[in-house]
Amino acid sequence: MPPSYREIERKFLVRQPPDTAGVEFKLIEQGYLVISSETGRPIEIRLRRVNRRKTELTVKSKPAGQSRIEVEIPVDEGQFDALWPLTAGRRIVKRRYPIPLSEGLLAEYDNYEEKLTGLKVVEVEFPDEEQARRFNPPPWFGREVSGDPAYSNAELATAPHGLPPDHA
Repeated sequence: MPPSYREIERKFLVRQPPDTAGVEFKLIEQGYLVISSETGRPIEIRLRRVNRRKTELTVKSKPAGQSRIEVEIPVDEGQFDALWPLTAGRRIVKRRYPIPLSEGLLAEYDNYEEKLTGLKVVEVEFPDEEQARRFNPPPWFGREVSGDPAYSNAELATAPHGLPPDHA
């Protein structure tokens, strides 16, 4: 059975990028096959390749507050290559840096590339909603965009002009 879980996260813009010298990053390429709310239960189905080798198909529900269902299914390179062309026009590329935080939390600092160059966000996943509510962001975090659809990766992938209009 593929790994599945409820994802509880908060997302922020970055006020002051952290020092990433010497931090190993992951190159993430994501393409969206489906972004739909037709059934009244919004979902995203995406392909993801990490460091040009690990490939997976992910099904995500749209967030309900700070939580959502996320199921990741490994796919082989052949399956990935067959499906990737179907994501044309709905892709993002980013470098993800892991930045340790207090309380055993990990910030995932994303530095976007291509049409989204200049966008820097940070996400933090939490074990439960109570810890997510109590979280006090460090000073390098900027404005919270957790509930802002303009900053969802699916929206960013389909935005014709790249960066959200209010991005500073």
